[in-house]
Amino acid sequence: RTETLCNNSVMTSSRSLNVFKWDASSDGPLSSEAMQRKLRSLGYSSCRYTFGPGTVFPDHTHPVDKMDAIVSGRFLFRMFGEEVVLEPGDRVLVPKDTVHYAEVVGSQDVVFFDSTKP
Repeated sequence: RTETLCNNSVMTSSRSLNVFKWDASSDGPLSSEAMQRKLRSLGYSSCRYTFGPGTVFPDHTHPVDKMDAIVSGRFLFRMFGEEVVLEPGDRVLVPKDTVHYAEVVGSQDVVFFDSTKP
């Protein structure tokens, strides 16, 4: 297993769930606009969604690599047999054809960017 620290995020070569944290010192205060700028700077094109409390996305896959980014709310995310609750500012890379599960937790809406590279 190889680890590399990039922008306060540990990236590993094994298939594991990696959460990239918002860095206010380099990215400024978190907002929808700031998150979209960050994703654009990483080469992603994004769509913003709002999911209400109780929203569940059962196990599913996508035909492309994507990055999910949370602006507000809490989002339980399961992949590679690991589970994490994503908080505002968190991003997670979802490799294509990888089974994953997600659900909104708590009583607050989740504002979320679904991002892919063109």
